[in-house]
Amino acid sequence: MKQEKLELIIPVSSIGKRADVAIQDLLSNYSRAKIQEWIKSGFILLESKKISPKDIFMGGERVFIDIQQDEKELQFEPENIPLNIVYEDEDLLIINKQKNMVVHPAAGNWSGTLLNAILFHTPKNKALPRCGIVHRLDKDTTGLMVVAKNEITQSNLVKQLQEKKVFREYRAIVWGQVLVNKTIDLPIGRHPTVRTKMAINKNNGKNAVTHYEVLERFLMHSYLRCKLETGRTHQIRVHMSHNTSPIVGDKTYGLKKIIPTKEMSSILKEATINFPRQALHSFSLGLIHPKTKENMLWDSELPKDMKNLLDLIRSESSLSF
Repeated sequence: MKQEKLELIIPVSSIGKRADVAIQDLLSNYSRAKIQEWIKSGFILLESKKISPKDIFMGGERVFIDIQQDEKELQFEPENIPLNIVYEDEDLLIINKQKNMVVHPAAGNWSGTLLNAILFHTPKNKALPRCGIVHRLDKDTTGLMVVAKNEITQSNLVKQLQEKKVFREYRAIVWGQVLVNKTIDLPIGRHPTVRTKMAINKNNGKNAVTHYEVLERFLMHSYLRCKLETGRTHQIRVHMSHNTSPIVGDKTYGLKKIIPTKEMSSILKEATINFPRQALHSFSLGLIHPKTKENMLWDSELPKDMKNLLDLIRSESSLSF
């Protein structure tokens, strides 16, 4: 079992929350059960004192964590999978993730993942928790991700994510004419009956904030810029679905039935209804370099499938503005 030491400050937004809940909010790559296990084993301390999962935080506490890397993580195999590398130095790896790629191995996807590709490209990352991965993109969401290449960088990036210093901006093609720019501030938690889905959960959900701006508006679709303030699982997809403007191609949170209109050609109807993935792309990523302290920002082009769909929508809309 390999360890990584991490120091976190409990934010004011966690006032009144249980210790296991507040810490899992900050370490979203790990399950609540795993956090509870570490607390009970003494791997998570408040200053130098042991805590209970049920302890209530008041905000501002300094928590020290020995992240335990499971032996099974050390057994993940490198695979020669091409990576679209946007930037790399001795500390960071910025990747433009392709569609149909799971980030981390899990049931049903034990190989062919981004983690397997990272291990081939940077073998020393095998010694890091999650092989240096500090945040995720859904399997069929494309775009920019950052991967740490050493423990100091990984701890620093986790802290930047905790303190909301990492800039993450997406592009999305959604159903409907979105009329105004808006901030959606609604908590997200597990769906009450379908455990593989997330949902708006005002009782037990985690704080989730998405800012969106309309870039283009069409007859039956809109093209949006979405900025994350938090990074919950499926956050943009859940928020936009709740906003009655679900992402085109989203089989989980999208429209169950499309009502065709005479303005929508059979070609466009076919292209949008059968778009093979959610039309969501991580477009911009910004952070403070852990070593140089330089503010760094990367942009990526819209992938070809989304670009082609957007061009088709534009060609059929006389109300684009």
